[in-house]
Amino acid sequence: MFGVNDLNEFKEGLVIPINKPYDWTSFDAVRKVKNLILNKFRTTTGEKISKLKVGHAGTLDPLAEGLIILCTGKATKKIQELQDAPKEYVATIELGKTTPSFDLETLYDQEFPIEHITEKFVKDSLVSFIGEQEQVPPVYSAKNVNGKRAYDYARKGIELELKPSIITISEIELTKFNLPLIEIRIVCSKGTYIRSLAHDIGKTLNSGGHLVKLIRTKIGSYNVENSVTISEFEKILTTL
Repeated sequence: MFGVNDLNEFKEGLVIPINKPYDWTSFDAVRKVKNLILNKFRTTTGEKISKLKVGHAGTLDPLAEGLIILCTGKATKKIQELQDAPKEYVATIELGKTTPSFDLETLYDQEFPIEHITEKFVKDSLVSFIGEQEQVPPVYSAKNVNGKRAYDYARKGIELELKPSIITISEIELTKFNLPLIEIRIVCSKGTYIRSLAHDIGKTLNSGGHLVKLIRTKIGSYNVENSVTISEFEKILTTL
């Protein structure tokens, strides 16, 4: 939870941990929070400010939920530092099926056996993902390719060969095993695509896999448990 006692603190700069809802883009959250603040200034002080810096420290996919960090005013200078911080996620993966987007944005394209997969096999396989490694981003991603997003090409059926990025996974553990679903907790570096990780885990298990649920739980020292929903943020504004 963040503390605010005066509207002008938003100009001076605040870091606001937001619990992003499912099906919202990170920009949706930025736009909503910014508009709420500007409207509060207009109705409370009569001050018709039209400009207020609001940015986010790390994109979260629309099909994911959980922690995003918004920065206002002078606090936007902290965005790069926050983006560079380690992230923690809780991911639910369905084994035995793959999708072109590596998540639920697209329909299943292949099916694989899962009868051979045991809890021990999953735990042993996850160990291989610890450390620094190359990861190929999903073709359905916001990766910039020749001035366009990769998903723009993918949605038009244009094939791309994306270059791998160097990422680091410092922690990964199995938290639930209920085939065809498994749940894992991951602590990783910036730039890690959990969708790609789900796909790669499926391959390592001699099967397939895609992401069906994702919650970002931590960014650096910020925790989703201490964040606010959009509706809670709106209520906080009414007290100012």
